[in-house]
Amino acid sequence: MSRVIRAALFQTAWTGDKESMIQVHEQAVRDAAAQGAQVLCFQELFYGPYFCQVQDAAYYEYAERVPDGPTVRRFQALAEELGIVLVLPMYEEEQPGVLYNTAAVIDADGSYLGKYRKTHIPQVKGFWEKFYFRPGNTGWPVFDTAAGRIGVYICYDRHFPEGWRALGLAGAEIVFNPSATSRSLSSYLWQLEQPAAAVANEYFVGAINRVGVEPLGDNDFYGTSYFVDPEAQFVGEVAGDKEPELVVRDLDMGKLREVRDRWQFYRDRAPAAYGPLTAP
Repeated sequence: MSRVIRAALFQTAWTGDKESMIQVHEQAVRDAAAQGAQVLCFQELFYGPYFCQVQDAAYYEYAERVPDGPTVRRFQALAEELGIVLVLPMYEEEQPGVLYNTAAVIDADGSYLGKYRKTHIPQVKGFWEKFYFRPGNTGWPVFDTAAGRIGVYICYDRHFPEGWRALGLAGAEIVFNPSATSRSLSSYLWQLEQPAAAVANEYFVGAINRVGVEPLGDNDFYGTSYFVDPEAQFVGEVAGDKEPELVVRDLDMGKLREVRDRWQFYRDRAPAAYGPLTAP
């Protein structure tokens, strides 16, 4: 009998302040748990605006310690209360002046499992991320959770196939890609790249994007969050492009074995031939 994971994504709009944004996400956790979700991932930098539309050191104040900061601790308690795995994309301060775009992973018993730090950092109009973040140094960890083996790949990372493959080699069953991506920039890629990664690496992908136009700029965040299976088929409908939405879907893990038995991509890799790919 196939193992089914009920997984959830939450896309939402900026509320105007950090505390109300956290409260909206706390309610999303409760709603997801009430629907039987075993794991829930939030959007990139979930408790703030997407401040990378401007370059302003005032936004450094959004950074917190991970896992010892107040937001992780707050959601650890909620995860334990409701028995749900949480992926929390946050602004992390390792020490003053050392800042990362990070996702903390909390297990269903409230324990902190670890973090992924965004590896690839963009610096283009409306996405001035090098002003705020160092490139990540965690590699591509896969977390053994109560809901299965989970990986995280954050926003701009998705344009780089190497991390997707590393997560597959490490045994990921579901990879979450929390994002903040704008209609005018990337919408033509949004329903192409993650399904292609799911096929190439033979796992499920959960893609999350925020919604709305925020006061800091004219980026139009277009939502359309979704789960996709390793045959590039959307699991249920794609979320809408304008409103907050909680996406809850059943992911049949039996599909992974079915696809991997049909397409032996991992068997037929030729890593000895790939050395030049890592040359600077």
